[in-house]
Amino acid sequence: MRLLQYSDVENAYDHPERIGRLAGCIESLRDDRTVVVGTGDDLGPGVLAMVEDGAQSLDFFRAVESDAETFGNHDFDYGLDAARRVVRQSPQTWVTNVSDGDDPFGDTVATTTIERGGTSVGLVGVTDPASSVPDELAVSAPVDAVRDGVADLRAAGSDWTVALAHVRDDRLDDIATETDVDAILAGHVHGERHDRIDGTLLVRPGANGRVLWEVELGKKATATRHEVAGAPRDDEVAERLRARLAETGLAEVVGVAEEPLDRDREASFAGERRITNFVTDAYRWAGDADVGYADTRMLRGGPALSDEVTLAEIRGLEPFAADLCRAELSGETLRDLAEQAVATDERARRSPTPEAWWAHFSGMTVVWDRAEQTVREVRVGGESLDPRTEYALATNGYVVDTDEFPAIGREHVTETVGVQYEALVEYARTVGVDAELDGRIAVEE
Repeated sequence: MRLLQYSDVENAYDHPERIGRLAGCIESLRDDRTVVVGTGDDLGPGVLAMVEDGAQSLDFFRAVESDAETFGNHDFDYGLDAARRVVRQSPQTWVTNVSDGDDPFGDTVATTTIERGGTSVGLVGVTDPASSVPDELAVSAPVDAVRDGVADLRAAGSDWTVALAHVRDDRLDDIATETDVDAILAGHVHGERHDRIDGTLLVRPGANGRVLWEVELGKKATATRHEVAGAPRDDEVAERLRARLAETGLAEVVGVAEEPLDRDREASFAGERRITNFVTDAYRWAGDADVGYADTRMLRGGPALSDEVTLAEIRGLEPFAADLCRAELSGETLRDLAEQAVATDERARRSPTPEAWWAHFSGMTVVWDRAEQTVREVRVGGESLDPRTEYALATNGYVVDTDEFPAIGREHVTETVGVQYEALVEYARTVGVDAELDGRIAVEE
């Protein structure tokens, strides 16, 4: 028996060629002993997903005849009713540790067993309770859910047990070491992973439909990685998504990128990038502010912006309906916010450099002392930061509301100026799809 795993499909729906090849890759590998599974964030986020409330995923699910799925936190981005509707209309069984009070969430189960050729695999699904699952839902502890699920599945006669886990890395390690599940197929974190911990196989394909894992269950579970880019294309799936984009107006051209803007999301944690400068320049322009400030994790990866750039591509840079907020901060508070843009704790693992840039900015220069791990200097508009001066800041609602940037809160917001991704669109239409590296992030050894 073998499993084919996709995960964190997210904005692949905004790129019909890629989603068509992901479907084609699955179809080319599938045979009568194959089980197809997803490990969350396969409704979105993405631009088309925002318009379709995640229903565009059904084109993909139905084409590949998915067998089982667990939830990712972003599968709830479009509301609980929308998530229930997709669960009800999709072909796969949804296995999860998410519940609606004392009741299952929608048509879901804690575990399921699938048979192929006289052999059975028991599946248990878990989502990270520390992710952005809506507060009205309950999420049980992943380790406990997997341990209990595996016990039930083995008691029912499953030959193999597999966890579908949309959780962060430390929880993956805990599941591997504290349960006797045979394999863990993971999502949530966008970096790929292929590992074996205490004899338990662990794989993760990363994001946006670029990689598919094939897991063979035997005396020792093994995994084979498949690049989607070179796979056969399911033309019907690609055309369905292409039609959805056209019908929603998302294929409209809003600007031209004379020089391509790379969208490598992970590279944005390492320092200044043209794409992050574009986003923060747009924030500052739209908010008529001294400084633009955006959290790096909101940025989504994808193909470079080049030549004619569509509405879908610009919205897809940050496909979340967060407010663009204008705030007033003292220079002292702004310096605190500048310091919070740099992470040297466990978050720094996201970057190949010793520090990770957890936020990017415009109109402000930050000089980072790598040896001392401290912000040495902050300048706004080319002038040294004055702790007693009030500065106008344009940022998104996530920065304002999350505890990751404690220097700023709702008490600092003076007005909202629309949805943050619409600011990017208007900037692209009015100013252009361009940005330069100007040294706003300076690192000194």
